[in-house]
Amino acid sequence: MNRSPIIAKALLLSLFLALCAAQAISQTTQKEIVRLKLSDGSYMTVDDAWETPQGVWYRQQGISHLLSKDRVKKIERTTPEEKQEQEDQEPVMAETPKPPSQNGVYDKPAWIYLKGGARFEADSATESPAGVWYKRGPLAIFIERDRVEKVELVETEAIAANGPKERWSTGRPGLDSLIRSNGNKYGVDPLLIFLVMEQESHFNPRVVSPKGARGLMQLMPGTAARFGVRRPHDPAQNVSGGTRYLKELLNRFNNRVDLVLASYNAGEGAVIKFGHRVPPYRETRNYVKRISYRYKSKTVKTKKPAATPAGTASATTGGR
Repeated sequence: MNRSPIIAKALLLSLFLALCAAQAISQTTQKEIVRLKLSDGSYMTVDDAWETPQGVWYRQQGISHLLSKDRVKKIERTTPEEKQEQEDQEPVMAETPKPPSQNGVYDKPAWIYLKGGARFEADSATESPAGVWYKRGPLAIFIERDRVEKVELVETEAIAANGPKERWSTGRPGLDSLIRSNGNKYGVDPLLIFLVMEQESHFNPRVVSPKGARGLMQLMPGTAARFGVRRPHDPAQNVSGGTRYLKELLNRFNNRVDLVLASYNAGEGAVIKFGHRVPPYRETRNYVKRISYRYKSKTVKTKKPAATPAGTASATTGGR
């Protein structure tokens, strides 16, 4: 009996199955693309995203952010191949022209107004459909379009006539007053408090992170208890506790703002563990860069690190 045709068919079947398996493995190993479809119809590509009772958390460049549920229609997860197919099927739309006077580029100091009323000053800014790139010192920082209300040039003539304006505002006079009064009371620059608060909570007093940090400056339960904050969602108590914590860190690390910010994000224990340096955590390093360059502070090198009191534990943890 001639078995050659049977063997040939078996070999072809085996080859076909091997090709199918290889294709399946290739498809499953493609990196997933995560996009947020926002309520205004725009999209934002992120590293990862997940829903919580407080809203939709997303991670970008190692830092977690929170969006309210009404601002996100859905979380989309696709492979690069599926995304290309979707784009090929979408009609080509003409790009919305930039204002001719600015063309979306602000090469002088500019106010960046955030939704909700907050604002801060940047050295320069460039708008795009995805968001706004702005510069403070040597660092370029990106803010997603859904967080930006508008960008305006700083009126240099008005500054010359009336003196410089405050370089920041939360958009709420009462909260601005809390920041200034606590900063003056405890000897902490109000701008530093503002920048930490903006990064931590986007000025939302009710926000709770996946790890339990609460309120405007995202106090962990241990930090809140340490500074006598019984109601972390009360702005007055929260800002007071957060400011006193910043002051303690400034004293401990001899006004090294980079180490203060690293401690606020990852805990004093992590900074001490790595020899009074910023820990090699991606999230913490991005956090320090974002705030310290916006703050433009001339840090002082620590000559002799302050001793850690016996029994003192880290009050915060990374990835709040």
